[in-house]
Amino acid sequence: MPQIRSIALIALGSNTPSGAGDPTETVEKAVAAIAQSVGVIRGVSRLYATPAFPVGSGPDFVNAALAVSTGLSAPRVIEILHGIEAQMGRLRHERWAPRTLDLDLIALGDRLLPDAQTHETWRSMPLAQQMTQTPDRLIVPHPRVQERAFVLVPLTDVAPDWVHPALNLSVAQMLAALPDDLKSEVVAL
Repeated sequence: MPQIRSIALIALGSNTPSGAGDPTETVEKAVAAIAQSVGVIRGVSRLYATPAFPVGSGPDFVNAALAVSTGLSAPRVIEILHGIEAQMGRLRHERWAPRTLDLDLIALGDRLLPDAQTHETWRSMPLAQQMTQTPDRLIVPHPRVQERAFVLVPLTDVAPDWVHPALNLSVAQMLAALPDDLKSEVVAL
């Protein structure tokens, strides 16, 4: 039986040095590691400099995005991404702290996980609550992709036409809906 493949959209970010080098080198090494363990890379964005989120939480990030053809499940992809983060020295001790590497599974094809209601709850959660709570299970697409220029700008390089299964908006449409000041903070390197 043939394996069903989907396009995984993965966001990459780094704002502190790792064993692989500075943040740019860390992101580049992560791309190579993802190619070896997740699937066939179909698109790699340019690298971008972006302010840390939330504002003032650390040095600027180097961000990028990938489109990867994979036959893996969402939980397996995130397990591999967390393993790559650990290899690059990522420690998970404080939410949104500076980090050697941050890999997020933004989407896997048109899957909406774990279900529409849970996705809606996390998508509509106020920022103050987001800063203190973490989901107890994987949520795909990433529940705040539509708010984050530092993810959407790189994604437009690799998947501008991907449509969010809950919002019915493409990456390009979600980016166009963001305020210009947020978009202007994301600068190609």
